[in-house]
Amino acid sequence: MENSSTVKFFSLSGLQETRTNKFLYFVLTLLIYLLIILCNLILILTIIVEKGLHEPMYIFVCNLCANGLFGTVGFYPKILVDLLSDIHTISYGGCMTQVYFIYSSVLCEITILTAMAYDRYVAICKPLNYHAVMTSLMICKLLLFAWCFPLFSAAVLISFTATMPLCGSHIQKLYCDNWSVVKLSCVPTTLNNVCAYIIILSQMAQVVFIMYSYVLIVSVCVKSKEGRTKFMQTCLPHLLALINFCIATLFDVFHSRYGASQLPLSLRNIMAIEFLVIPPLINPIIYGLSLREIKRRILKVFDGRCKDSQGPTKQTRQQKNGNRG
Repeated sequence: MENSSTVKFFSLSGLQETRTNKFLYFVLTLLIYLLIILCNLILILTIIVEKGLHEPMYIFVCNLCANGLFGTVGFYPKILVDLLSDIHTISYGGCMTQVYFIYSSVLCEITILTAMAYDRYVAICKPLNYHAVMTSLMICKLLLFAWCFPLFSAAVLISFTATMPLCGSHIQKLYCDNWSVVKLSCVPTTLNNVCAYIIILSQMAQVVFIMYSYVLIVSVCVKSKEGRTKFMQTCLPHLLALINFCIATLFDVFHSRYGASQLPLSLRNIMAIEFLVIPPLINPIIYGLSLREIKRRILKVFDGRCKDSQGPTKQTRQQKNGNRG
């Protein structure tokens, strides 16, 4: 019998079918990861550089994209190494680190979306009080909540997991997650389960708050054409991001808790990584294309760079023509 003091490495499963085409899967995974980095960085840098975007809504969008990058750091570097290796293992410390990155990112996603929902509620339902409510101090408080609460919650959950003696070292997944490690425990996991359910309930409460705030927002927006336009421009992207994230998370929950071994391995892998691929890739695209101000600023930045690259050529031609004259 093993325990956590002797389990130094975990073996991971899920990559058996990739051995024959591992270079193809490696290239596809690398392209997806680079695309995630590129899309999120473009949006983050645009919001940081453009002073006209230093408003609460865009600040929250910037943090949402930053969280997307934060979460994928815990998954993609490791899976890229595994795709090129015949041995798929991870150290105990590496496993706990991966769990922390992925879980805290998932929790951060909901808290940031909650802060964004509150911002949109105040902007549309109480427009006259918006600047009085959404002050710099309030934005800092919302961001502290959006980051500190998930980071602390994930740390508490993992600390309980790390104290459990383990009777196995095989994780039936592409990566480490808390539930997969907990299932290897030699002792009852009541304390860990209670902590997990408290965290889940807190996340569900935030989803209920988001939905309730949007019921109020819709009730205000349907009264005028201007309100409907504002809803489509600023609130619809947020709802799409929320729906996208909830569906992706449900896939992982069903896979972790109720995943059946009789399902095809490829389908189980898709269910396991869907929330690590779709939300961080789709979110910057949704906001980049839907929010007119961000879209305009991104195009402005790229258009300015194109003009700068063409400028010296045109200027040189004019000087040559002047010299000839």
